[in-house]
Amino acid sequence: MSMQLWTLIDLAGPIFTILGAQFLIAVGVTLFVVFPLMGRSYDAAVVCAGFGGISLGSTPTAMANMSAVTQRYGASHLAFIVVPLVCAFFIDLVNALLIPSSWRISERSCYTYEFRKT
Repeated sequence: MSMQLWTLIDLAGPIFTILGAQFLIAVGVTLFVVFPLMGRSYDAAVVCAGFGGISLGSTPTAMANMSAVTQRYGASHLAFIVVPLVCAFFIDLVNALLIPSSWRISERSCYTYEFRKT
């Protein structure tokens, strides 16, 4: 048994479209929502670098982005405290809410399918 990756070639267009849309939305939210709400300061810029990492990857990506910015322009202690804590809390909270609700939706659709089948 092998992975037949060539069978996924038809999905390349939609995947790249979704990736491009995610990137544009993340940049828009970072520029027009996060940066102004954080105060348009250096700390806000480092937090935005972290937000970019979160929105396009995960918490380690956010930390790498913030590290790259602070190595070049200087330290931002506030960003390194706020971003990982908010990231971890937000991701845990969203997972705690979405996983059970997704489970209920999938159970409901399975039962509906079984009833319609008979």
